[in-house]
Amino acid sequence: MSLIKRLGRGLKNSSLKILSKLSVLKGSPQSIADGFATGAAVSFTPFVGFHILISLMIAKILKQNGVAATLGTIVGNPWTFPFIWWATLHTGNFLLYGELYPHAVSFTALFKELFHMVITLDFNGFISDIYPVFMPMLIGSIPFYMVVWYLFSKLIYKSLKKQKELSDDTGIRV
Repeated sequence: MSLIKRLGRGLKNSSLKILSKLSVLKGSPQSIADGFATGAAVSFTPFVGFHILISLMIAKILKQNGVAATLGTIVGNPWTFPFIWWATLHTGNFLLYGELYPHAVSFTALFKELFHMVITLDFNGFISDIYPVFMPMLIGSIPFYMVVWYLFSKLIYKSLKKQKELSDDTGIRV
């Protein structure tokens, strides 16, 4: 079996597992779908380490399902973060300055330095070292946030609604 087929099967299986976990949550399909979409969209922001907390706060404010929001943050993971960071950095730089980011960035070193600054409360190097990368990533995450939220909200809602209709028709929980 080719690598593409195995990846496709793995993605399908993961999606079905997540959908089955979402289907047993309490709340309306819209609340659950919007919560998951919020978690997925927050994963596109550069606030690494705070995605769950941010998604829970947004879900609480907007009366969405918090468990679904937490589960949605799984979209941001070690396999997807490099692509997300690269895309948000270049999109933000293009939106802010009209050009692609001219330098190579070591995101590992960037986040290590940021983590060290937060832990030691020493923000002297923030403006010179972190801000030139963080701000374009923050601005670049906005269009991705909107698109990802919309797509996940619609897809999850339709899937949950379909499952609910199937279980109502047959009397069997899917």
